[in-house]
Amino acid sequence: MTPRARMLAAAVAAALTVAACGDDGADTDERGDDLSGTTVTLVTYDSFPTPDPENPLHAALAAFTDETGIEVEVLIAGDTGTMLAKAELTAGNPEGDVMYGIDNTFLSRAIDAEIFEPYASPAAVDIPDRFTDLVPNDEATPVDFGDVCLNYDVAALEAAALQPPESLADLTDPIYADRLVVQNPATSSPGLAFLLATIAEFGDGWEQYWADLAANGVEIVDSWTTAYYDSFSWSGGDRPLVVSYGSSPPLEVLYADEPIDAPSTGVVTDTCFRQVEFAGVLAGTEQPEAARRLIDFLVSEQFQVEVPLNLFVFPVNPAAELDPVFVEYATIPESPLSLDPSEIAANREAWIERWTEIVAG
Repeated sequence: MTPRARMLAAAVAAALTVAACGDDGADTDERGDDLSGTTVTLVTYDSFPTPDPENPLHAALAAFTDETGIEVEVLIAGDTGTMLAKAELTAGNPEGDVMYGIDNTFLSRAIDAEIFEPYASPAAVDIPDRFTDLVPNDEATPVDFGDVCLNYDVAALEAAALQPPESLADLTDPIYADRLVVQNPATSSPGLAFLLATIAEFGDGWEQYWADLAANGVEIVDSWTTAYYDSFSWSGGDRPLVVSYGSSPPLEVLYADEPIDAPSTGVVTDTCFRQVEFAGVLAGTEQPEAARRLIDFLVSEQFQVEVPLNLFVFPVNPAAELDPVFVEYATIPESPLSLDPSEIAANREAWIERWTEIVAG
């Protein structure tokens, strides 16, 4: 809920350009189908900017339309958990053609529900194995990654004469009572990532940890947007501690009303959990070829270079060029907390159910 070297090899970029151009300017796939005039719907989460021709992500999608003749409609479907729940209910008869924003904490659930049609994108050849190995059967394509971390409002903590916490354990200290806001892991991908971070950190002690957080006045909200822009003190709320991203601080520097030399929020590095986000062709789409071409575009240089400064995550292709401000102020922990995907898949629903019992009790 994020605070992003050029991407593709010249051969891949050239192949996409050639495929996008016929003698009459129409987009033609390898089987000779004319895709010009086709419309595809990109289903995505609520952190994705709402349609605006001035927004660089939407401008990139408009350029995709100019190049291919394929129109793209963006459908905002809520936070990741909500988006996935809708997709599960409509599996095989989807409300769109491509879904973007399912991350590694929800991926196995999406695969089990068979919401995606496998597709090996030729544009993804340069994506490192540590990302593609998460989808060995090509059910989805890695698009970006980031780290869910505790963020803090520097000025608000200073006004309260408090030092920032240094660890997850610190958050149960009474000095931080009623100062933390987190997302519900049942509806929010950063919320789930934070829950998994606590399980990775405390093992069997995670339940007691959450009981202690609840007793210390933690606030639970449904989405990253609500947590960051309504509850977080930096945005005008009353909570100086929020679950966000290691890449959130550059947002302040880049979009400040008046130029500033440094962000006014910080990141607690020892709390970070690595998140990888994917895009996939929705099973049952009536436009599978156009949907695949959109997947190709989402990992192309033209789109990927816009991802960091608009979604505040990192592109998965190591050749992507990053804005110097983003590089300087974003946090990439050397050893983020993690759990094996198979362990997440086996326990996720039980963990969420138990978490709900603890915080609701």
